[in-house]
Amino acid sequence: MDSASEQLKQAEIDEYDQLVKKIEPKPPVVKNCIWAFVVGGLICAFGQLLINFLMSNGLNQSDAGSGTSVILIFLATLFTGLGLYDELGKYAGAGSIVPITGFANAIVASAMEFRREGYIFGVGARIFSVAGPTLVFGFTVAVLVGLLKIIFTS
Repeated sequence: MDSASEQLKQAEIDEYDQLVKKIEPKPPVVKNCIWAFVVGGLICAFGQLLINFLMSNGLNQSDAGSGTSVILIFLATLFTGLGLYDELGKYAGAGSIVPITGFANAIVASAMEFRREGYIFGVGARIFSVAGPTLVFGFTVAVLVGLLKIIFTS
C-alpha cells in the first residue's frame, strides 16, 4: 500500500510539473541579450567619453582613467541610493553589471539592505557580504598574476 501511494504522489507531481511548463511564460532571451549588450555598451561608451573629456582638459591617460573610475563609481552609488540603478537592472539585466558600476551597486545595495540595523552592526558589519568574496578573489588573482609576471619576466 505504501508503494502505491508513493507512485500516486509521484504521478501527481509529474502532472503538476507538466501543467506548470505549459503555462509558464518563456523569457525573451534574444531581447534580453540585446538590451544587455546595448546598456553595457552605453555605460562603457560613457566611460570612454569621460576619459576623452578629461584628457582634452589636460589630464594624462592614467589620471583620466582614475578620474573616470571615480566618476563612474560615484554615479553608480548615487543611482543605487536613488533606486534608479535597480530600475536599469530590470531592463538591462547583465548589461547593468559592467564591472566598475556593477561592483559599486553591489556594495551600496548591500549597505542599504542592512541600514535599519544601524551603521555599525548593520552597514559596517555587513557591507561586504556581497562584495567580500569578490574582493578576496580579486586580490588572490592579482597576487597570482603578479607572481607569474615576476617569474616569467626575470
